[in-house]
Amino acid sequence: MRVWISGLAVLADGMAGWEQARAILRGEDTWRPTPCTVPQPTTLAPNERRRTSPIVRLAMAVAAEACAAAGCDPAQVHNVFGSSNGDGMVVNTILQALADPAAGVSPTQFHNSVHNAAAGYWTIGSQSHQPVACFGGYDWSWGFSLLQAAAEAVVEDRTVLLCVYDMAMPQPLGQKRATRGTFGVGLVLSPHPVPHALAMLDIDYGPQNTADTPLTLPDAQATTALRVLCHDNPAARCLPLLAAIAKGGTHAIRVAGDVGHVAITVTPC
Repeated sequence: MRVWISGLAVLADGMAGWEQARAILRGEDTWRPTPCTVPQPTTLAPNERRRTSPIVRLAMAVAAEACAAAGCDPAQVHNVFGSSNGDGMVVNTILQALADPAAGVSPTQFHNSVHNAAAGYWTIGSQSHQPVACFGGYDWSWGFSLLQAAAEAVVEDRTVLLCVYDMAMPQPLGQKRATRGTFGVGLVLSPHPVPHALAMLDIDYGPQNTADTPLTLPDAQATTALRVLCHDNPAARCLPLLAAIAKGGTHAIRVAGDVGHVAITVTPC
């Protein structure tokens, strides 16, 4: 399957946007894991905005920025949202309430516990009536969400917004599902060449089990630190692809799955 990236957004610890991320991945800037600031979703009405959780705001931020970079109408694109854990903070609160009969859970928190909460807020804010697929695939959410988005773009012949995001898992749930840091990425995939495309991707599924292509940057210290981020936050497993786009040239990348892998060839535009 062949698609073109017409818009790209990144919001993560130490990466306040694609421009900063690109400089870091090129070795032109130093990565420091400074906690990122997630903006409020201005497309929502004030009462809806108050009900959003941090991870919903993260997803909406990168989705909106990717669409703006692509110059597309958010109400017209198909959507794929992927997250390993969903809203871990809310799930953690619900589980603690189940363990303590005296505890309660706010209805506002409860409705954010469903895995498609971020996608729901996004369609409300963008006034979209387009299809939305919400994908949860444990550590493999990034690769298989990308595969889903590319397949939909090619088969449906439609522009597709892909948004993948994860945040730190609080304790005590974090003891069983360790996830650290904040990472969100948004890609707008087009089934046809566009004048402002950042890269062309050829994407295939391979049935053989394989390891991820390791992230390699010009600076050895940055490579080590960001490989840890790839390990600790499932959404950050997109970093080898982002590094390939940032550096230019043609690159072959593999993203491991629980069964098989996703093979990506990156060609600059």
